[in-house]
Amino acid sequence: MPTPSLPEYVYKILPEAPPDPLPARLPLSDFDAKDGFIHLSTATQTPATAGSFFSASEKLWVLKIPLKRIESNVKWEANGGCFPHLYGADLGKTEVEDVKAFTRGEDGDWISILEKDKWLS
Repeated sequence: MPTPSLPEYVYKILPEAPPDPLPARLPLSDFDAKDGFIHLSTATQTPATAGSFFSASEKLWVLKIPLKRIESNVKWEANGGCFPHLYGADLGKTEVEDVKAFTRGEDGDWISILEKDKWLS
């Protein structure tokens, strides 16, 4: 069976704006600290992750991270899909290539908004 190709980018969703400029190390969310790793998503997973875990948020910030910068510390784990989790490493200005803010409209949900955005690729 062929090994699926890995994506070029993975993404971290934040419910609050990250510091600008990004520091060398971003603080862990309570969720990540409790689980002992940083939760990440692929481009195709990001809309559903936002819809499931950030449904009450009106604005989100998404960090775009080249997988090659963190690949040695990423484990792909099944949690209703094959999700990238970052172990034993930090995210900050060296790892993050770009940050984009998304605002949900009154009648929009995160899934439809993020699925349409070409930045997530």
